[in-house]
Amino acid sequence: MCAWKSLCLVTSIAMAGCSGSVVENDHAQQEAGSAGAGPSDAAVDVLPSDSPLPTDGPLPSDAPSPTDSPLPTDAPVPPDSSAPDAHCLEPEADFDGDGYTILQGDCDDCNPHINPGAYDYLGDGLDNDCNGTIDDGPHLCDQGLAMKSSESVDGARAIGLCRSTSLGAEGKDKTWGVIRTRYVKADGTEGMNPLSHGLLANFGPETPPEGVTMLALSTGTARAPNHPDYSSNDGANMGTTSNPPPGYPKPIASCPGVILGSCNDPAAFEIDLRVPTNAHSFSFKFNFYSSEFPVYVCSQYNDIFVTMMAPIPSGIPDGNICFGPNLDPISPNTTLLQVCKAQTAGGNQYDCPLGPAGLEGTGFEGKGATGWLQTTAPVEPGSIINLRFATWDSGDAILDSLVLIDDFQWSIELVPKVVTTPVL
Repeated sequence: MCAWKSLCLVTSIAMAGCSGSVVENDHAQQEAGSAGAGPSDAAVDVLPSDSPLPTDGPLPSDAPSPTDSPLPTDAPVPPDSSAPDAHCLEPEADFDGDGYTILQGDCDDCNPHINPGAYDYLGDGLDNDCNGTIDDGPHLCDQGLAMKSSESVDGARAIGLCRSTSLGAEGKDKTWGVIRTRYVKADGTEGMNPLSHGLLANFGPETPPEGVTMLALSTGTARAPNHPDYSSNDGANMGTTSNPPPGYPKPIASCPGVILGSCNDPAAFEIDLRVPTNAHSFSFKFNFYSSEFPVYVCSQYNDIFVTMMAPIPSGIPDGNICFGPNLDPISPNTTLLQVCKAQTAGGNQYDCPLGPAGLEGTGFEGKGATGWLQTTAPVEPGSIINLRFATWDSGDAILDSLVLIDDFQWSIELVPKVVTTPVL
């Protein structure tokens, strides 16, 4: 069996088990590229095992055939490289240091990216999570979810998180997955209005980027006009208040001198996750709509959307990983608003490259939305993280906002910092 990164070093002795070619799968290439140290990438030509030895000309008729020449009695016998490293077969050793032994379900103790805590990536031909089946990771689980489901775990399913685990799990049961979910207010306390969350199959012309359902959070009702329980975004007061997340309200760089008001009608979805042992980053998509645009741009009444992450990633002062220029939170002030009519509002220029058509049928006609944005963040493999997706009305309880969230993905890619970018 070759080295754990699926790379075969070829030296002057052609090793059995890697004869004829060097094979790399996509994930091995990515892992080798991110590791920074390891076998050389240089191509090496290897003669097939049945190729004749090269000569400079015909052999003399009385010369012995190379195959007839006996090996010297003291010649070393090449090792059998097809056999696995003996260290990888010790049942309690955890030779690759991934936190799992063979007795705990590790099916390849020479590869730290293969164990029961790994994510089973589609298409790589590997049983990453050691459950005995290749490429069978849970990838879609949002069919048949009720719009007004009160089960918070359905919110995780709606955004694409399909596996559950427990905080105290050990051995082969210590998998990646959802540990806990809850609908809360912006500060993490209980008491969110249940109509402020919804699981939607559509929102106006928008459909889920992944699967058939997406999570909606709103400072009003998390519904479109064609859905049951909808109330107008111009004045739905949900009757709830809370503190904002730590660090808020905060100055907005695009609106000098403006301090946002109190936190009203807060709506949040909070989730604890164990990260796969082979994941170095994650991403999700969101689309923010606001009735505050364009009239109340750069005022104390701007609604806010944040995603608070703990532990806080490097370079993020307050824990919010969804932001526009200058790390400003997502709000009507951000120049990331792309779905609107081009105009100047609050002293800021909005080019609105996607036009206003995406607002039809949403209840936000004549207002503004970001269109789909994607946040990508680095993460420590195997760690436990907390995410709180939260939106609230600033300064009043009218003129509502709504955010759609979907397509949560793990990735083996190393990313240097948190970024939020438009989905092209």
